[in-house]
Amino acid sequence: MIYFFKQLKRFYEFNQTKYIGYFFLLPAITLFAIFSWYPIISGFAISFMDYSLNPNIPSKFVGLKNYQKMISDPLFYKAWINVVIFVGLGLLIGYIIPIVLAITINEMRRLRGFFRLGFYLPAILPLVVVVVMWKYLYGPEYGFIDTMFNYLHIQPIPNGFINNKNTAMLALVIMSTWKNAGATMIIYLAALQGIPEQLYEAAELDGASIWQRVKHITIPQILYVMIILMILQIIGTVKVFVEPFIMTKGGPNNATLTVVLRIYNIAFRYYDMGWATAMCLTLFVVLIIITYVYIKLTRKLSE
Repeated sequence: MIYFFKQLKRFYEFNQTKYIGYFFLLPAITLFAIFSWYPIISGFAISFMDYSLNPNIPSKFVGLKNYQKMISDPLFYKAWINVVIFVGLGLLIGYIIPIVLAITINEMRRLRGFFRLGFYLPAILPLVVVVVMWKYLYGPEYGFIDTMFNYLHIQPIPNGFINNKNTAMLALVIMSTWKNAGATMIIYLAALQGIPEQLYEAAELDGASIWQRVKHITIPQILYVMIILMILQIIGTVKVFVEPFIMTKGGPNNATLTVVLRIYNIAFRYYDMGWATAMCLTLFVVLIIITYVYIKLTRKLSE
């Protein structure tokens, strides 16, 4: 009987401690529910409604009409194609450059801090400032890049980089890479510091060149970080909005129209919240799938 009461007391004390923990978590859970769960649930409901922003006009249930409008919209597919192109160019350019910068700076014997700071500085600037600055750099005729082309007697891009449908997306990727490469480079530099120096010393004694050290030591050692950052970059580029919104408005000829920008146009230019929310949920599902892959990869690589 005494043993039973001791066990009962322990159970009560354990649960009391657990409930105290829940009590302290309650404010955070409440805020998370208000600002995360409630919008998701409301968005799911709105996607089946002809939703009105005017409180005097009642919203009405329309079933799958908003999803039918989304599927029949040719710009929906155009936006997703542009996102895939943006992701591809981002991986081709923006994913490789930070790795190269980090490895190059890590191999330096002098001025390492200077270059580390110099490449990181663009990451400090507000994104809107960067986009406006690059918009002037890309400007036709009097933009810095076209001026340099004329000075070097190189034929400039017709109508400028951002006004030409063949180069507008590339221009956005270059600008985004300039803005974000420094911050990613710092993460790679931190990962490189964790590689034992003995591995490089042994390789140097064996006569390994810089390329051989990078190929057989550096890349395998930071492969985990490279994969994680690649998935995070894909998630970030799928949601791209500010760059095309400010610089090109989705043009020219919808060449830089992205999914989030299309959602914005439908919601705040056409005021069709149901249609816009249906597109939001489509984007939400895609991001969940990518995040699931990210979580599975992180667990598998950490084992």
